[in-house]
Amino acid sequence: MSGSRLMRAIRVSEFGGPSVLRLSSDVTVPQPEHRQVLIRVHACGVNPVETYIRAGTYSRKPTLPYTPGSDVAGVVDTVGEGVTAVKVGDRVFTTATVSGGYAEYAVATDDCVYKLPAALDFTQGAAIGIPYFTAYRALLHKAHAKAGETVLIHGASGGVGVAACQLSRALGLRVLGTAGTPEGMKLVLNNGAHLTFNHREEGYTDKIMEATEGRGVDVIVEMLSNVNLSKDLQMLAYGGRVTIIGSRGPIEINPRDTMIKESSIMGVALFFSTPEEKKECAALLYAGMEAGWLRPVIGAQYPLDKAAQAHHDIIESPGATGKIVLTM
Repeated sequence: MSGSRLMRAIRVSEFGGPSVLRLSSDVTVPQPEHRQVLIRVHACGVNPVETYIRAGTYSRKPTLPYTPGSDVAGVVDTVGEGVTAVKVGDRVFTTATVSGGYAEYAVATDDCVYKLPAALDFTQGAAIGIPYFTAYRALLHKAHAKAGETVLIHGASGGVGVAACQLSRALGLRVLGTAGTPEGMKLVLNNGAHLTFNHREEGYTDKIMEATEGRGVDVIVEMLSNVNLSKDLQMLAYGGRVTIIGSRGPIEINPRDTMIKESSIMGVALFFSTPEEKKECAALLYAGMEAGWLRPVIGAQYPLDKAAQAHHDIIESPGATGKIVLTM
């Protein structure tokens, strides 16, 4: 019986800094229930939101103790009753898990499990979930971006940023991206951006305005709104939209900036996606995998026992270059 199997997993017993991520080697392998799938995890994506949850500063707090992680890639080990979309032995990736992804095995509901095409490896599979589904939600469900519009991906070299660049280019948008390092800027250009800017440079927003001939940008995908939102509002074209993907604190803005452009600020939370919206997004992402434009860029890889280091680095690094993943 697999009920008696043990696995290694990260367990969080208290909210706090990265050190609360502790490796346990005697966690019972979970069992899939009705419409659930047990996956042997090969890689799991690390997302900034997991650091907010771990710190206890996020709006939703899990019951302690818990295992973090939603974006796993691996092989189906067993399936619960009623599962028809995948079978034992299939290579898969997830957009959410029930039991937590920083582990050697994870249970996910079948509507969050997708087949991983042969062209992508497991680390790439672990970089699809939150980044690409968030980018899609921001660009299409919230900003209603249209081909021919100009989009600024503010923080374009991380997981969501690269996803937003690739998706925006495929949708026919004019893509401007920012990064904080020369390596990050090169990465952004290689993944769909027409132009790139260093957001650590004095006066970079003026260069963005010049690139639009003073008109401004139609859509901004914003990763660090507590630093950038006020500048964003001034860079928008008439009728422009800012989609908020990330924020690490408050910021002061002048509401008049929205009046003179009739612009909109909208929050993006993947949590509220309906099953129909997820299906629509998955259909486009599969098309991207087939066509070859959806290709996650992997940055630093950490073994499971270095999860705390991964959490430190995703927040403290001077500039992202691709997606951070844990490997099992």
